[in-house]
Amino acid sequence: MMNTVESIEQPKSKLWLAAIKPPMYTVAIIPITVGSAVAYAQTRSLDLNILGTFLISAIAIIAWLNISNDVFDSDTGIDVNKAESVVNLTGNRNLMFWLGNLFLLSGMLGIATIAWWQQDLTVVEIVLLCCFLGYTYQGPPFRLGYQGLGEVICTICFGPLALSAAYYSQTQSWSIANLTASLIIGISTSLILFCSHFHQVKDDLAAGKLSPIARMGTEMGARVLQWSTASIYLLTAIGVITGLFPIATLLVFMSLPLAIKLTQFVWEYHDLPDRVRTCKYLAVRLHFVSGLLLALGFYLIDFKI
Repeated sequence: MMNTVESIEQPKSKLWLAAIKPPMYTVAIIPITVGSAVAYAQTRSLDLNILGTFLISAIAIIAWLNISNDVFDSDTGIDVNKAESVVNLTGNRNLMFWLGNLFLLSGMLGIATIAWWQQDLTVVEIVLLCCFLGYTYQGPPFRLGYQGLGEVICTICFGPLALSAAYYSQTQSWSIANLTASLIIGISTSLILFCSHFHQVKDDLAAGKLSPIARMGTEMGARVLQWSTASIYLLTAIGVITGLFPIATLLVFMSLPLAIKLTQFVWEYHDLPDRVRTCKYLAVRLHFVSGLLLALGFYLIDFKI
């Protein structure tokens, strides 16, 4: 059977690097880092064993999510032109399916270890809910991403749920400040997924996937991106003004040039698939830098001007 994937000119090494998606693992690192930083700001203590175990477990779970998404997309045919799909690269859908499940099991064993240390199943329950919602994004029979709900799922999973799990793993309690911070991280994470749709509207529509960009068009999508990106800084300012965040969290504004670059780039090239396809990497950079700066702001709780 002829391979219709357009990988003719690209070296396999580059395709594998794109398939593994190293930058995407920041979506595992940032929520855990920020949630733990909020916990430190409020308790002045941090269990590094729990933090390290949680980070490794989260990375394994994201590996499962990335692999399983390629597997389920291969079932619908939407990835027929995606050269960097792990299924297209290996030609073995079942192998990738079970490899993904192995990563999921490894990640959940780490989370279970944290629960055993604490004699408390709450973190396991939160992470299991995250995994279930992550499955509904592409997995049958749900495939909610095909209904344009991917960004909502992403915001919930990588925002309130992930940060709540990270915060609870350190404190075994809850926090309004952490919930506010989780909205910032949830939004910045969903921007990555949102940006990934601009260049593939044609393929999405052909496969019956009604992504937000397929629904609203690329021009309106570019405007929504501007307002969504601005909300990261608005929520940070509100957190500081209300006293929920330490003043040092205003360091997030140092990432503003990255936000401007992202929104301007998408506005200029939103209707040019070959040009706009790299915008998701700008979104990843914004998510990573703004998230690290927010976490640093919480660690600098005693900083005074």
